[in-house]
Amino acid sequence: MIELMTYFIVFFFSPAAPPTVRIIHSGHACNVEEERHTERVYTIREGETLELTCLVTGHPRPQIRWTKTAGSVSDRFQDSSVFNETLHIAKILRTQGGRYYCKAENGLGSPAIKSIRVDVYYLDDPVVTVHQSIGEAKEQFYYERTVFLRCVANSNPPVRYSWHRGREVLTQGSDKGVEIYEPFFTQGETKILKLKNLRPQDYANYSCIASVRNVCGIPDRSVIFRLTNKTASPSIKLLVEDPIVVNPGQTVSLVCITTGGEPPPILTWLTSNDSLPQRSVVKGGTLTLPAISSDEAGVYSCVASNNVGNPAKKSTTIVVRALKKGRFWITPDPYHNDDNIQIGREVKISCQVEATPPEELTFSWLKNGRGLRSSERMVITQTDPDISPGTTNLDIIDLKFTDFGTYTCVAALKGGGIPEISIDVNISSTTVPPNLTVPRGKSPLVTREGDTVELECLVSGKPKPIILWSRADKEAPMPDGSMQMESYDGVLRIVNVSREMTGSYRCQTSQYNGFNVKPREAVVELIVQYPPTVEPVQTEMRQGLGRPVVMTCRVLRAHPSRVLRYEWFLSNKLLHAGAFDAQRDETEYTIHNLNRDGWGEYTCNVINEAGAGKCTFHVTGKAYSPEFYYDTYSPLWQNRPRVYSFKLQWTQMNPNAVDRIVAYRLGIRQVRVIKAIPVDGNINKGELMTHNLTELIKPESYEVRLTPITRFGEGDSTIRIVTYSGECNVFSPCNFTFHCSFEEEPICMFIQDKNDDFDWTRHSAATRDTKYTPNTGPSGDRSGSKQGFYMYIETSRPRKEGDQARLISPFFNVAPKNPYSITNPPAYCLGFFYHMYGKHIGTLNAFLKQKGQTTSEGPVWSLGGNQGDRWKQAKVSIHPTSSFQIVLEGVRGPGIEGDIAIDDITLEEGECRDPPPSDICMPSISSLSLVTTRHLEKKKKRMEKIEEQGKK
Repeated sequence: MIELMTYFIVFFFSPAAPPTVRIIHSGHACNVEEERHTERVYTIREGETLELTCLVTGHPRPQIRWTKTAGSVSDRFQDSSVFNETLHIAKILRTQGGRYYCKAENGLGSPAIKSIRVDVYYLDDPVVTVHQSIGEAKEQFYYERTVFLRCVANSNPPVRYSWHRGREVLTQGSDKGVEIYEPFFTQGETKILKLKNLRPQDYANYSCIASVRNVCGIPDRSVIFRLTNKTASPSIKLLVEDPIVVNPGQTVSLVCITTGGEPPPILTWLTSNDSLPQRSVVKGGTLTLPAISSDEAGVYSCVASNNVGNPAKKSTTIVVRALKKGRFWITPDPYHNDDNIQIGREVKISCQVEATPPEELTFSWLKNGRGLRSSERMVITQTDPDISPGTTNLDIIDLKFTDFGTYTCVAALKGGGIPEISIDVNISSTTVPPNLTVPRGKSPLVTREGDTVELECLVSGKPKPIILWSRADKEAPMPDGSMQMESYDGVLRIVNVSREMTGSYRCQTSQYNGFNVKPREAVVELIVQYPPTVEPVQTEMRQGLGRPVVMTCRVLRAHPSRVLRYEWFLSNKLLHAGAFDAQRDETEYTIHNLNRDGWGEYTCNVINEAGAGKCTFHVTGKAYSPEFYYDTYSPLWQNRPRVYSFKLQWTQMNPNAVDRIVAYRLGIRQVRVIKAIPVDGNINKGELMTHNLTELIKPESYEVRLTPITRFGEGDSTIRIVTYSGECNVFSPCNFTFHCSFEEEPICMFIQDKNDDFDWTRHSAATRDTKYTPNTGPSGDRSGSKQGFYMYIETSRPRKEGDQARLISPFFNVAPKNPYSITNPPAYCLGFFYHMYGKHIGTLNAFLKQKGQTTSEGPVWSLGGNQGDRWKQAKVSIHPTSSFQIVLEGVRGPGIEGDIAIDDITLEEGECRDPPPSDICMPSISSLSLVTTRHLEKKKKRMEKIEEQGKK
């Protein structure tokens, strides 16, 4: 029997097959429903674990990858999940909903892609806010005022709201002073309770209940708001100045108090960037900032909210006093267009300092350390802070020899507490404007990729200005990412230079710390050399003895590219060398007749002035690995009660690429078995090979290694784990649990009996029409889902009493090869859920149909009559001696209110361990009385027909 089944599967399934894919779920699914016929929607509750499994077929074994919304992998995926059959996301978030795609490809045909939409359900606590109409807004809610209570809750699916006053349920029209409506602009997310002209009875506790109707088991959420004649929106007061000016290092406390509001408002603190400093301390309405720094300056806001009206907000600005960067520049006589300082001309010295707050900044000037006052020839001015804050100028008119000296600009803040900044500027006969040159031999500057390079511009003049570096040939950032870099010594240092940094760099003088004249500039050329980039970097070439091997090394880019040489090596032995042809970008080396000495590592070095690029070729006669065949069921059977066998199946990857495979070496690690499997003749691509593994002990697993052998020796190995349960599926179930919930259209390979009176129907409660059969049938599948599927018999006309519908399972294999050699046949536990509700319920029977059986037997389980509006479970042990099928038969009762439904059929190895109470496992006299003698005779004839079909 097993050999025949294996032959059947191999005959109808080609060993080389393109991939197919199907997505199933195995997590906490709330609901699974069809969408557009083939796609599915998977509903899960926020915080649960999402598990999606990709079932694939195809040979070679397809590679699997999960993506989201047809794009790249979601950042929230665990790396280990993305390329596995099962996608696992623990504690899923609402933001992780969307469409998930499983892609399978094995190089044959187009990749197979299936998708499933994941809908994450959640319900947040509702929030009630209270408002008056704008024209009537007061501090308190008085009589003859209209008040609105708005309830909002974030949810998926959309939420439904209900309002209560105390224990009274409020509905539209139930109270003349109450109006409940849904504003158009909220698109169904909000319900508003309008209280028109407040009455004494309107002052009460109002509760808003938000519900998603227990979808996904999400309970309702509620919130209570107490409305009184004292209800008022919040008001607050800040007990601080605005702005607050402090020195760095001080501790600052901001105090906020409520001056009104009912219910009492809740106070919170915010900053302009929405996050408080890490060291801040909030206690009630007091915010404390210990040892404040300049980075913590900004706008701080106190916000009070009690859900009445709009939140109250008061803000203050904290200014941290500071003196920052100071700069100077010298402007020669502006009227004579001269860049030099000359006696008798005018000179202007400018000094700029960044200060906080800028209005506290003060300047003073010294000459040679002595205070300097403004006069007719020494004019001191301070620029208007509103135009150019922080700048002071010293104009020296009609420069004299005695004016040479050191001038000092001193910046300070009023009130002290912050160290002064002083800037020295020397004016003398040696003070000359800058000059900028590039040192000899420093442009063009040639370097190699990865080195450290220094670009240099020589600057002369006194004082020396800051040098600004930028790209001259293109709008591109500098190595540090900025568009401009400063240098105080004229040197630009670049560490780990890359080929992208090749180009022209501009150095130019800045007016800061130097002369305010037309900038001097120069350009430095940087040339970055890099070794050739080649392909392939590393590859493997397999070939049989006596055949040619051609290796090609291609140059993609190099600098310099003018002079390129190549060298071919086998290990350390030079085979061939030469220069590149100017018209070609590749070099070849050919082995005309591969022999054993030709196996090894070949390298091709392509060389220029910057170094070498290397192509590496591993030439070998090693056979490729075999590929285990996964798509067909691997049969398991017992030779003895505790022993099983396994049919190993595989194909050979690229069998003709190397010498003929003469044998396979088989190793089983657990039992330390090593044996040879000889091969006769050549192996064709895709040819399926088999070998039986025997004497395997239940329930142990084994690691099997298969290695091809040629004249070269051993090839690449492949490892497979053999388990007792095997690769089971609904097409060929085996000794572990078989489960069918009828969620897929093929209904687990069950078939309808062609010789019965009518068929079982696959349906879900969400789509089933009970108009003609009220008070019958289930309101959901066995799990309670209205979208879940089950099978049922429709007993409406033209059905009549005694009509039968039979559902037949696929064949199940029994463990022994020879059933007559075992005295104790194996036991299996058949389980299923049934729903038998209605006053006209007939009978549900379960039969065991064995192959080759000649005599008809009665049902192994039977039950009739009304069992109530709920799902119940049946379990019964069966003891088949050959391959078998399960037949589930529904018999129509005396009227139309008699629909019988079944769901979640299971078959497990072993006796039933936890059968349901005996009163529902076996038929009672009263229940069987519904089936007349005529029905039983008709049933016997039907079963005889089934047996005759089995014989055929």
